[in-house]
Amino acid sequence: MDIKTQLSRHGLFDAKVPRYTSYPTSPHFSDVTGPAAHADWIAAIPPGAAISLYIHVPFCRHLCWFCACRTQGTQSTAPVAAYLQTLLSELRMLKAHLPEGVALSRLHWGGGTPTLLTPAMMETLAGAIADVAPLAPHAEFSVEIDPNEVDDARLSVLSAAGMNRASIGVQDFDPQIQKCIGREQSYEVTRDVVAAIRDHGVYSLNADILYGLPHQTPGKITQSVQKLLSLSPDRVALYGYAHVPWMARRQSLLPADTLPAPEQRLALFEVARQMFQWDGYAEIGIDHFALAGDGLEIAQKAGLLRRNFQGYTDDTSDVLIGVGASSISRFPQGYTQNNAATSGYTAAIRNSVFSTVRGHAFTHEDRLHGRIIEALMCDFEVRTGELSAHFDVAPTALTAMFNEVAAQFPDLLRVTTDGLFIPQPVRPLTRMIARAFDRYDTAPARHSSAI
Repeated sequence: MDIKTQLSRHGLFDAKVPRYTSYPTSPHFSDVTGPAAHADWIAAIPPGAAISLYIHVPFCRHLCWFCACRTQGTQSTAPVAAYLQTLLSELRMLKAHLPEGVALSRLHWGGGTPTLLTPAMMETLAGAIADVAPLAPHAEFSVEIDPNEVDDARLSVLSAAGMNRASIGVQDFDPQIQKCIGREQSYEVTRDVVAAIRDHGVYSLNADILYGLPHQTPGKITQSVQKLLSLSPDRVALYGYAHVPWMARRQSLLPADTLPAPEQRLALFEVARQMFQWDGYAEIGIDHFALAGDGLEIAQKAGLLRRNFQGYTDDTSDVLIGVGASSISRFPQGYTQNNAATSGYTAAIRNSVFSTVRGHAFTHEDRLHGRIIEALMCDFEVRTGELSAHFDVAPTALTAMFNEVAAQFPDLLRVTTDGLFIPQPVRPLTRMIARAFDRYDTAPARHSSAI
């Protein structure tokens, strides 16, 4: 039975499910977790620990119509400069609460467009971060780079600050599709920026490409993937375009009648997937690809692959602290999220209070089901022995739970006393299978298509 038959048989072609970059997912965060919990959880980090730090810059020169991220447009540097001052204040607050000896195993600047910062602003931000915590040995410092918004001066500053991985958004190289989604970025511009990044000694490159865009066809995505492969990125995220205009009103500018149907989306994914595999990329989870020797490929082989708000990661730190408006932090105790509105975020920080407005404190059940979902999303299997050892749950209870879920997908999953396993042909259903382990009601929140 092929995957199309399986999807049709189970009525799953139109399924809308979470992406499971967290558990519980952010719609289930509440205002119970506030600034005091955020401060306490920072202070509880063990001295000398290695943590991850995410810096959110929510500004873009032009708002891409396909994007559902928390961003705002600006044509001047004044709002960016003012926002930088707030970031610096939050970093000082973070330093005051961090225990001694903490270092950064991962540092990521995201957005928005971090490369809207001027070179001087970048130097100031990098210096402030170093004052909070130094990069640990073998740390990874990555920056999201818009090829339309970067130059040699910015790359020089980032390289000097320790950036050793760059992340570029491609989406699609077809001019018609680019115009339709509000993101005009030629292959030539992208190629030249990639060359400049490498000229500055940064050889690790991430790239994002989308399937499911308006007017996209197998032929067009083939051409875009071929162009992307010519740039030799170390890892690629092949994301399905999430059409959620109720969350991102700008998406209403896209002609919805030109979006591919679920069956066509699956065909687009399969075309791109096969091309990456033919070019020697290992398939990582449900939507990432990496060359041999890349951190994701190594982590997958070692069973250490993890999933967070940036997607798949080889970062094993228990703590990820988000700085900036709307940023989400993850601690062993739970999640916290900053105010999404820049004005609200700024007002809190000016009053010397963390801008945490919502979050979630983990229960024992959250930890168990969160690990099951992460294991399925990363490894396509969940082992009874691991769960029973770490969560004090009887193997028989786990097997019963697995059989209950497997019954929802007749003849598709394999359950043994060792655990639950998703066979290769069934893996496009992984998000739907993960949802079966979600103990929260996913119906009220409107999610993107699973295919």
